[in-house]
Amino acid sequence: MSNSHRKRRLPPLGALTAFEAAARHQSFSRAAEELHITHGAISRAVAQIEERIGVSLFIRRNRRVYLNVAGQRLLKTATETLDALSQTVEEIHRHDKASPFLVVSCEPSLAMRWLMPRLGDFREQFPDLHIDLRMAGGPIDLLAENCDLAIRRADYGISEDYHITHLCEELSGPVCNQEYWLSHVKEDLSAGSWLHSRTRPEAWNDWLSRVDHEKVVPKNELHFDHFFYALQAAQDKLGLAIGSTPLVADDLINQRLIAPLGIVPTGYHYALVTLDNPNYDPRIKVFSEWLIACLNKK
Repeated sequence: MSNSHRKRRLPPLGALTAFEAAARHQSFSRAAEELHITHGAISRAVAQIEERIGVSLFIRRNRRVYLNVAGQRLLKTATETLDALSQTVEEIHRHDKASPFLVVSCEPSLAMRWLMPRLGDFREQFPDLHIDLRMAGGPIDLLAENCDLAIRRADYGISEDYHITHLCEELSGPVCNQEYWLSHVKEDLSAGSWLHSRTRPEAWNDWLSRVDHEKVVPKNELHFDHFFYALQAAQDKLGLAIGSTPLVADDLINQRLIAPLGIVPTGYHYALVTLDNPNYDPRIKVFSEWLIACLNKK
């Protein structure tokens, strides 16, 4: 008799994930740290499984836990099952080329000051492909975060597991409102207020070292949480910020900002981070080609 319609009496997947982490570490606390949940949540998940199958999985002694024979058996199967599920999800994600959505992770400053103003143009050219924009910076796990690609400033070591497509070089230099420059600075950087961001704290020092500029002590300094806040403050006549392209490209063209001392290469570049070669997925191919064309438009 076929058992294809047999009801599976399995614990929830989340409980199995919690058990697998606790069993692997033989510590509820370490499992909680890994999964970013509470110690109590791990304990409840394990208790839920033990209640479902009717046996204990751990030996609890002196505030420590050790796998018993049943726990060892379940760990082996749970690990194999979770690994197989992860692999299947990855394969589905990699080959879901017919989706009308493209999930893009982009650094917040670049997204707000350069990418978002151009997405209307992308929508007009490719009305059947919808961009789901997520703002985030730094290292990314594309699969874990359900993203198709990421746009990153390559100022950290990107994993060799990913395919990297060079987008453009980054150039930077002091930028400010033209009126501010003429009324407060006039070639003397020390006379202005320097604007800093906590996301790029060494921007001024890096620029000074690249241009071999003599040591300068500014009249005043202001600090902001994010790079795009510092750039907006420069636009609002609060001082000088180290602006970089492509982030300030539109501001320079439209004269919302000026770069009175010019801009020079930073040694970094922007990159497209994907699971595979962009040409393997027609959605990513279309977006990457459009992106590169925009970045290289004079």
